[in-house]
Amino acid sequence: MVNIIRLFFILGLLTPHAALAQQRGLKAFGVVLMHGKGGQPGGPIGSLAAALESEGVKVVMPVMAWSGSRGQPSSYNIPYSQALNAIDTAVVELRARGATKIVIAGQSLGANAAIAYAARKPSGLAGIAALAPGHTPDRMRRPEMLAAAMRARNLVAQGQGKASDIWPDLNQGRVFEVKGTAAAYLSFVDQDGLAAMPKNAARLLVPFLYVIGKADPLYTSGRSYIFDHARANGKSRYVEIDAGHLDTPDKAKGDFILWLKSLGS
Repeated sequence: MVNIIRLFFILGLLTPHAALAQQRGLKAFGVVLMHGKGGQPGGPIGSLAAALESEGVKVVMPVMAWSGSRGQPSSYNIPYSQALNAIDTAVVELRARGATKIVIAGQSLGANAAIAYAARKPSGLAGIAALAPGHTPDRMRRPEMLAAAMRARNLVAQGQGKASDIWPDLNQGRVFEVKGTAAAYLSFVDQDGLAAMPKNAARLLVPFLYVIGKADPLYTSGRSYIFDHARANGKSRYVEIDAGHLDTPDKAKGDFILWLKSLGS
């Protein structure tokens, strides 16, 4: 890249100021990059993190409450709103490292979290990125999930929100068990709650990158399900790629970096 910049400068296509901006543009960025349900830092998001860091971007991959490294079943022991506090901690770390342009990003449930966080705390963000977004309680139809959500809601209404139990959950159509309190579980599966992406997208005020793989189960929902709810922004992008749910972050590396560069202009 340095050689290309020098060539452009020699040809008079870049001023000294523009050349310097090209070299330093992404070094101002800090990205909070979150893993999906049952995942952990690295994994499907690891190659994207490495690609961003090679461009000078500062990256923090927090261990989220739904991390598989916490063991199974143990995913929902704190409410979703409290789980998002890990993003605040990551942002503080990025700013301490010199990042001045903060982007919140994630894959699957991590993408859901990025949208939920930015819907409530847009101030100071340069943008958000949702890569193969997942966890869609607003579209929940499975009888066991509906029954469990109702049971949790009743326990909360009875003042027993701290009661711990085993609950069903879904990950890409697969049912598995999680352990957690009724209140925490309900916060993740409430159809009109904090994890409802269309509702959160409607509150976004920052540039929004949405990347979906053509082999992802959510692909058939198109841009109208989440992306089109967001306020129009000239730097927002809806991108379709040849990928599945898990490999979208890896295959979206180039698109992500190009989008970051557009935010710096």
